[in-house]
Amino acid sequence: MRIGIDISQIVYQTGVSRYTAKLVEHLLTIDKKNQYLLYAGSLRQRKILKSFVASLPRPVKLVLSPLSPKLADVAFNRLNLPLAAWLGEIDVFHASNWALPNLNCPIVTTIHDLTFLKYPEDHLSSLVAAHKRHLAKAKRKAAAVIAVSQSTKTDLVSVGFNARNIKVIYEAADSLFKPVENKSVLSKYQLKKPYILSVGTLEPRKNIARLIEAFTALKEKNLELAIVGKFGWGEKTKPVPGIKLLGFVPDEDLAGLYSNAKAFVYPSLYEGFGLPVVEALSCGCPVVTSLNSSLPEVAGKAAIYVDPKSVLSIAKGIKQAFNQAGSLRRAGLIQAKKFSWEKTAKATLKVYREVYANRH
Repeated sequence: MRIGIDISQIVYQTGVSRYTAKLVEHLLTIDKKNQYLLYAGSLRQRKILKSFVASLPRPVKLVLSPLSPKLADVAFNRLNLPLAAWLGEIDVFHASNWALPNLNCPIVTTIHDLTFLKYPEDHLSSLVAAHKRHLAKAKRKAAAVIAVSQSTKTDLVSVGFNARNIKVIYEAADSLFKPVENKSVLSKYQLKKPYILSVGTLEPRKNIARLIEAFTALKEKNLELAIVGKFGWGEKTKPVPGIKLLGFVPDEDLAGLYSNAKAFVYPSLYEGFGLPVVEALSCGCPVVTSLNSSLPEVAGKAAIYVDPKSVLSIAKGIKQAFNQAGSLRRAGLIQAKKFSWEKTAKATLKVYREVYANRH
């Protein structure tokens, strides 16, 4: 097969970026039989895209277009313009979670979550509209939809998708996420006291405001809260004594931050998967997370679950994690082994083969 994959989103340093990059890397590692062609639309980030392709385990062709995600929405979701002129003959195409192009081959797309439907007030109206167009087109045109959790599959079925066309394929943590002894990362980020950690793009859904309230309610002077993630949208978090806003942190440092934290707290209001939870589990960090959406599916019995809308519940959950740290670390390392990018790549390749076999 000649397999095309849209990698446009790798430039954004988000969970979707990580998913796309790791999927491509592991597909090229496990699959030596099929030919891969990578497509990306960008106006300003071509250097990042070219660097990524150069780092892959084997040579692969990159096709660049000037269609940024916003322009791709217009071209593919609204005007239904063909992409074949850029790609040539393709047997299967894996579209992004943003735009579904017009091609004469089976199209697969991954849908990570339906947060734009569940919490539209937390997104720009233009983004909500674009994602709705992608969703509507995926419902009509996609030969298969990959959902990153059973929870996301349930959400998709609830908005009219055919359950038989949805394949649940989990994400995973990168192999560098493992217990790290080196504490030099603490001085690098000026963490002088024991700390709890939270990781994710700063947006209303991540519930950082209530986490800060819960941390303040603990009234532990010898404790810090370290928040990792670049600003997405919503009200910006204001500096508070005892709280460190670390911004974007590279993976090699992030593994050290997870490994040395007293607990990882992820009180999200809704997730399609929850990749930081698996990363924390992989590093042996006690996890506190929400009893909603995909999070119990991902963390299993290896986490303390809280009501994310209750500051008191979050605070109690953190204390409970401190008290059960040893058992949580052990359970977390076992739970994390259920997820791997090799499994993800193999299952995704199986989807490509199935839609190609059923194309007529």
